[in-house]
Amino acid sequence: MSYRDLRNFTEMMRGLGYPRLISVENFRQPNFELVAEILLWLIQRYEPDAHIPKDIDTEQDRVIFIKSSAQFIATKIHIKLNTKRLYMADGYSVKELLKVASVLHSAIVFLYQSHAGISRFLILRSKINVLTKASKINELKAVRQLASEVTQRGATLYHLLSQEPELRDARMSALAHPLDINTIEKGLRSSIMKVEQNTKSTLQKLDNVAADEANLEAKIEKRKSELDRSKKRLSTLQSVRPAFMDEFERLEEELKLQYASYLIKFRNMTYLEHQMEDHNRQEQARMNENELSLRRIQTRLREEE
Repeated sequence: MSYRDLRNFTEMMRGLGYPRLISVENFRQPNFELVAEILLWLIQRYEPDAHIPKDIDTEQDRVIFIKSSAQFIATKIHIKLNTKRLYMADGYSVKELLKVASVLHSAIVFLYQSHAGISRFLILRSKINVLTKASKINELKAVRQLASEVTQRGATLYHLLSQEPELRDARMSALAHPLDINTIEKGLRSSIMKVEQNTKSTLQKLDNVAADEANLEAKIEKRKSELDRSKKRLSTLQSVRPAFMDEFERLEEELKLQYASYLIKFRNMTYLEHQMEDHNRQEQARMNENELSLRRIQTRLREEE
């Protein structure tokens, strides 16, 4: 018997509604009364009208009870039980009881899912009756999608249930396989080593961050000191008057006077040039008129001759 089998069995029995609490201590020693009670309860859970002899006082009665129960389960539920393990009534009998409990538990889970799907469908149908025509179309699409989803899940469930006889033996053998302590210890050691390596790398990164922070602080302090020196130098340069500043101001005043004189002379020269151009234009016009008058006189004299 493994702890995993007992845990699965207790959870399934609790889910099926078994009224009694089952623990590991119940199966450390042979306990035929408990095994018989659980087996009879599972059979009645499957078929309440089943007729199984309940007398287990003598050895013959116990043999008859085990054979009758195994025959009923093989006929109705199609599960073959090991009667020897059931009669031993110890931890190995849990594996046989787990076969029946797993089938009943799967049926209850499937029934719950079916009821949940039906309730969802009823909720959607009630909403369809209240909403408007436009929303009804959307809800009908949702109902169709839900119907197709239910069909697909039903087909998937049927396919999985069809594979159950083939996978049952493999599952039971895997569950019955004892845990290897050495393998578990190696896995734990490897996990511990990985955690330690991750911790070391994290601490190293933290140390690097601290070193980078110290370097940045040193650079910031250096830049601050350079900035302070530059500010002091600037204030010193602004407060000191250069030696050539007096001469510069005197020359600047002279330059202003010279520039004002230059502007006056430039305006006068421009005006005189304009006047000279007008005079030349008038002289040229006068000369053209004189030449034209001479030509006229010459032409008239030629005509008189």
